[in-house]
Amino acid sequence: MTVIHDLTRRLQRKNDSKIVLLVADGLGGLPLEPGGKTELETASTPNLDALAQRASLGLSTPVLPGIAPGSGPGHLGLFGYDPLEYEIGRGVLEALGIDFDLGPNDVAVRGNFCTIDGDGNITDRRAGRIGNDVGKPLCEKLDQIEIPGVEVFVRHVKEYRLVVVFRGEGLGGNVDDTDPQRTGVPPLAPNPRDEASKRTAEICAEFVEKAREVLKDDAPANLLTMRGIAKRPDIPTFEEVYGTKPAAIAVYPMYRGLARLVGMDVLDAGTTPDDQLSRLEAAWNDYDFFFLHYKYTDSSGEDGNFDLKVQKTEEVDGMIPRINALDPTVVVVTGDHSTPAKQKAHSWHPVPTMIAADTCRFDGSTHFGENACQVGGLGQFEAKYLMLQALAHAGRLEKFGA
Repeated sequence: MTVIHDLTRRLQRKNDSKIVLLVADGLGGLPLEPGGKTELETASTPNLDALAQRASLGLSTPVLPGIAPGSGPGHLGLFGYDPLEYEIGRGVLEALGIDFDLGPNDVAVRGNFCTIDGDGNITDRRAGRIGNDVGKPLCEKLDQIEIPGVEVFVRHVKEYRLVVVFRGEGLGGNVDDTDPQRTGVPPLAPNPRDEASKRTAEICAEFVEKAREVLKDDAPANLLTMRGIAKRPDIPTFEEVYGTKPAAIAVYPMYRGLARLVGMDVLDAGTTPDDQLSRLEAAWNDYDFFFLHYKYTDSSGEDGNFDLKVQKTEEVDGMIPRINALDPTVVVVTGDHSTPAKQKAHSWHPVPTMIAADTCRFDGSTHFGENACQVGGLGQFEAKYLMLQALAHAGRLEKFGA
């Protein structure tokens, strides 16, 4: 992708166009029964369907065929950064998302409060989705943990999520997650993946054991798992590689962190889709690229709640009229990955994608859904090329070659 970014730097063209990238997290789904409809196809989506009638549709592959991506790789691909080249630890994204100033000697960890039984096995990976009123005081308790030779920072993120940062000389950032991704088993050991990360793994293990003592009486949040243990990477900015002035309007810290990582201005987004749309309207004249993130199509899918995911997809549909009223040059609607309620997890299935612009080669679609996208004019493509399409439809790329 360095080649692609070198190319976009050379071909940048300035104009007054506006691009909106609406990401419905985990948008793609599956029918509950063979031959049935997905969540997106089941939902009543008159506004998305109307948009599809002046758009090109397709399916995007977040990483590679058969690979189920995390939200980090999924979004980096949408932003035009090859997720295999830029592997970003989730801890870094969570820390940036809460405005923690990561330095060169910092290792960031995304933590999940979890529930363990008397045998030390995990019974709930998200501690019953405890609220902020429970999670924040627990983080304050954990922030008192001391480990010789390093500084320890524990910060609450949202609900059952937290960030742990270890600051010290010579710490590597390549340590395996401790979350086994299933219940009925104990947390995994934080194993180092290289020699430089051995000390970091030891620190992680020591922190977890001290946390076990601190949290022993705080069920359901009586332990934590560690994910995305990493250091902040060097990555070119969005404005540098595309020549646009980008803004991010996202509620959840991780997605704000992703945007901040690539140099987007992260705007106050409130807590609801209505708040986000109001922020979009207020900032419309100040930016030319807008990343608008909606979370709940993903969380409902992870919970295995097909009907709720249908409802949340309909909520996304309700956002379209206010976006259209701003008369954007290009509207892209997609997801960072698929999260079928049938599987209760991120999956490898390609993601429904739509690009609407006056320069589209319309493909005759009458609605927005997986089957329509499967035969749409965009075909099936790697998500890392989506930005090229958006820029081209916005008239922001010069001709290549003589």
